[in-house]
Amino acid sequence: MTVLAVTGSTGRVGGLVARRLGPAVGRLVVRDATRAPHVEGDPEVVEATYGDLAASRRALEGVDVLFMVSAAESPVRREEHRTFIDAAAQAGVGQIVYTSFAGAAADAIFTLGRDHHDAEQAVRASGMAWTFLRDSFYSDFFPLFAGEDGVVRGPAGEGRVAAVARADVADVAVEVLRDPARYAGETCTLTGPEAFSVREACARMTAALGHPFSYVEETVEEAYASRRRWSTQPWQLDAWVSTYLAIGSGELAAVSPDVERITGHAPRTLEQALS
Repeated sequence: MTVLAVTGSTGRVGGLVARRLGPAVGRLVVRDATRAPHVEGDPEVVEATYGDLAASRRALEGVDVLFMVSAAESPVRREEHRTFIDAAAQAGVGQIVYTSFAGAAADAIFTLGRDHHDAEQAVRASGMAWTFLRDSFYSDFFPLFAGEDGVVRGPAGEGRVAAVARADVADVAVEVLRDPARYAGETCTLTGPEAFSVREACARMTAALGHPFSYVEETVEEAYASRRRWSTQPWQLDAWVSTYLAIGSGELAAVSPDVERITGHAPRTLEQALS
């Protein structure tokens, strides 16, 4: 029998995937076993952090297919990804299904998209089979872009983004993990059904959620200055500001058919993602 391991099960996407697959999951790899969700079939729960090569190798021994949710954003994220991918290869994992980013590239405008490109390169070089799920920005995150006053501030202009619901990402992952060999070597771009601007998102969130949202354009300099109250770390500031710059560039506006192609259902609209 194929042994499937799932990471990230304490988060939204990984948790949905683990619960949907139920008895098909053989192992949950988590940082803290006390936070592991209940999954039908009671899969084995093993503790390991991405940056711990020895623990990760032990956690992945005997695993055939690995669902790897990308690590939390941090200045050492690339090192953590590469360590975990190396551990998977050493443990004999046959295939990795990795949650990447729609604009993953060495020179991605969204700076964290460069981290995903680096991880993809490490997986390609590992000798393992792979499937990349390149997610757009999450549509259900958009309310979190707003301050307490409901205002979203950033240098996105009128650029558009085909944001995707996390539930759709999970739906795709479930289908891929049910038949991983079928999707080996595929790079799947996961988007919503349409592209919208930040300004349009605010109007639609206002109608859907019943309280006002609005968009205020910032210059790049203003965006950095307004965020220094929360962090002074350059990598974090770059990530926050480049989110808007990536939207503004239009490079994330293309709508992909992959969600419907793989799941058989249309991707969720912004309103459906927020409901």
